[in-house]
Amino acid sequence: MTHPKRRIYFAIAAMVAVLTSALAFLYAKTRAYDETRHFENLANLREIEHLDAHWELDALKSRLGINTHYDPLAAALPEFRRMEAELRALVADGLADTPSALVQNIDALDRSIQQKTELIEHFKSHNAVLRNSMAFLPTAADDVQELVDAALAKTATRRSGGMRRIPEDTDDLLLAAFVYGHDGSEDRAGEVEDALSRIAADTDQLPADIRERLDVFAAHIRTVLREHRVLIGLLDEIAAVSIDRHIDDIEALLSDQYLRASTERHRYGRYLLGFAALLTALLVPAAYSAIRNHGVVKRVNRELQEANESLEQRVRERTRELHETQAELVDAARHAGMAEIATNVLHNVGNVLNSVNVSASHVAGRVRGSKAGGLARAVAMMNEHAAELGEFLTQDEKGKLLPGYLAKLSEALSAEQAEIMDELGRLTNSIDHIKEVVATQQSYAGASQLVEPVRIRDLVDDALRMNAGSLARHDVTVVREIADLPELPLDRHRVLQILVNLISNAKQAMDATSERPHRMTVRAALVDDGTEGPRLRIRVEDEGEGIAPENLTRIFSHGFTTRKNGHGFGLHSCALAAREMGGTLSAHSDGPGRGAVFTLDLPMPADAPVSSCSPEPLPERAAA
Repeated sequence: MTHPKRRIYFAIAAMVAVLTSALAFLYAKTRAYDETRHFENLANLREIEHLDAHWELDALKSRLGINTHYDPLAAALPEFRRMEAELRALVADGLADTPSALVQNIDALDRSIQQKTELIEHFKSHNAVLRNSMAFLPTAADDVQELVDAALAKTATRRSGGMRRIPEDTDDLLLAAFVYGHDGSEDRAGEVEDALSRIAADTDQLPADIRERLDVFAAHIRTVLREHRVLIGLLDEIAAVSIDRHIDDIEALLSDQYLRASTERHRYGRYLLGFAALLTALLVPAAYSAIRNHGVVKRVNRELQEANESLEQRVRERTRELHETQAELVDAARHAGMAEIATNVLHNVGNVLNSVNVSASHVAGRVRGSKAGGLARAVAMMNEHAAELGEFLTQDEKGKLLPGYLAKLSEALSAEQAEIMDELGRLTNSIDHIKEVVATQQSYAGASQLVEPVRIRDLVDDALRMNAGSLARHDVTVVREIADLPELPLDRHRVLQILVNLISNAKQAMDATSERPHRMTVRAALVDDGTEGPRLRIRVEDEGEGIAPENLTRIFSHGFTTRKNGHGFGLHSCALAAREMGGTLSAHSDGPGRGAVFTLDLPMPADAPVSSCSPEPLPERAAA
């Protein structure tokens, strides 16, 4: 039943995808050509045409001297380049496939602009020469006039007629040159050449300095004639460059492209309209089906509401039954918790009772081997000689030794008393620890911790002392690597409980390895890795039977043990105690027969001094 429905859903999804793709395709085709681009292209063409006309006009103004500099001619070229680049970009963006004829016409327009640019540069050079010569002509004519006047003043008595005609001919030639410079007709050029001929005919009888100045003046006149003819030719060539024709061809191609694109857009618009009508025809039965399904959904919802009401009644009944079952489970869990607490208390008390037993045995041994018997014998000897005690102490050989013996005996008894008092103090501490363990376990559900300043070295020594008897019996060598730390705020009894358990477990782990020495290392230091602040790190390392990899994450579970006579409560209670103090207890082992390392991390105040001999990091841990 599921497969036919899935095929129907796939068919509907495929049909929707096809219709959506067709709609998107038709809509994209109606927007394939941007009319704005077309009109921007036409505007660019008009601006290029207008710029070309101004360029030719500026050249003519420069020819007539209206423009005194060539900035308008130089400024037009960057504008041509900019407009041509914009035209190419607009054509490339507006047309997916740019016709080759359009590209060829744009390239031809570029070549025409380049050709006209070269002609304008030639025009500027020749026009500059013409302007300079025409600007110098008045000065040259004045120089000739001054020399002629000076010469006439010296030869006034001779009445030289040819020299007197020189100023008049010079003025006529200057006027003809200026008229030709503005008119440019060949008739004016003939007049200038005739005036030059008249002056040349009179120069043979003139002095050398006047003849030299006349030659300079005539050279500039000839330069004006030559450059003017060149400029006329350049202006004709500039006007002959067909930029307008290329612009008209480009405009015709763009208009043709626009007409074809508009026709195609209208055709796809009609297709889109027909497709929309088809979609409308498909939506009508779909809408009818949706209305009919809405009625079915309302009916089904009504039936579901009725079923929901009956289901709520059954849920309420089941909830009541679950509450009753939960109450029974809570009672059972409370009893189980009480049993676990009792088991933890017995386990921790048992560890401390081993130390109590060792201390009691030590006290009993000291009492059995006490020197008090020697004191009784000395007193009996003194009582035997009570009548002549002074004579006995001074004359008798044994009496002479008695005072020294009593002094040594006093020292021995004092030492025995001090040792027994120390052992009794340790016994009292162990009993106090038992009471604290019991009190801690009784208040486990929420009692506050008793934090007090503790020296780590003393705490480790207490834990080792409580296990001293069993460590000695099993020939365990203990190596202490304790950093020199100040007193730190700790819950002394909980930390001591954890250390006693870890040391006891390490000793038991080395019982199974008799082929190598039993060595246990206890390390303690303050560390700071920069992420969690200062932490007190205590490690207990052994060279025992090790831990299998699959058991690394299970050894802290309640009731889990790998020893035949174990019960699985020690490490579990230690992990709980570490967690209550805000720390962690973790284990690491390289495998069976490779020993194990247990690490206790406890948070410390931020101002705690970090030790320089921090324990090295381990590659892998199983944390509780």
